[in-house]
Amino acid sequence: DNYSNVTQTGSPENHWLPVVTLLYSAAFWGVVWYPTRYLEVNGISAFWLTSIGYAAAILLALPFIRGYRSIGHHWPHYLVMMLAAGWANQAFLLAMIEGTVVRAMLLFYMAPVWTLIISRFVLDEHIVRRNYLLMAVAMAGALLMLWDPELKNPWPNSTADWLALTSGMAFALSNVMIRKIQDQPVLLKTASTWLGVGLIGAGAILIRGEPVPDATAQTFGLVVLLGVAGFMVATLALQYGVTHMPAQKSAVLLLFELIAGGISAWLLAGEEIGMAEYVGGAMIIVSGYLVATRGHRKNEPIPEGHA
Repeated sequence: DNYSNVTQTGSPENHWLPVVTLLYSAAFWGVVWYPTRYLEVNGISAFWLTSIGYAAAILLALPFIRGYRSIGHHWPHYLVMMLAAGWANQAFLLAMIEGTVVRAMLLFYMAPVWTLIISRFVLDEHIVRRNYLLMAVAMAGALLMLWDPELKNPWPNSTADWLALTSGMAFALSNVMIRKIQDQPVLLKTASTWLGVGLIGAGAILIRGEPVPDATAQTFGLVVLLGVAGFMVATLALQYGVTHMPAQKSAVLLLFELIAGGISAWLLAGEEIGMAEYVGGAMIIVSGYLVATRGHRKNEPIPEGHA
């Protein structure tokens, strides 16, 4: 949003292309709230947006996808990965539509902590002592952000908060599943997550009884453009960037998402964040960064951003 795993194949001396691709991906996810809100106002809900946008991405990727038969041997993992990725994406977009952009992003950035916890049970990965401390710091940061002086409790007090938190949890689960089947073709797994987003969107449309959007052809064209130049290109750019960039450097560049989100929300929506968000967000960012980057060795899976 983007802790899934790829294998680092090397770090070329000239990093300009990986840097550009990572910054593009981070910038896209930082400002995607704006076209999403714009399309919502013009008759395209988030569910229709993702269903159409990701369908366009899948159609373009179909000729290049290989290894379909292997899905049969790993279908439970693919199913969990798809549903988790679908909810992560839908909940993230809805959180930024219904709530404060930066607050939603910061709560989503709890994902590295959820990844540690889920990996412990699903992958049986050992959690080093230092990471327990980092997890506690990140949790404390989230509780500080969620603290309500009137209700005197540190729990999510809005739909947007719940969406942002569960989005990070689902994102972590999806990427743990990607790690679980890391021997599968990357593009096949990527397209599967796109399919999951589309299925969750289509299911929500049916359950909510949303009619076909009454929008212009130009608006539908913008939806397809966002799906291809945004969702698809940003995902592939991210995969390329983290594959050709050391984990520590890629993690720093991906934090540009928060900068892009904060500045765009301030300029375009007049949003301001309070001291609790500043302090709690800093605790989450620092902890998440250290969790995501410490302990990685050459040829070891490294963290990625939005799936």
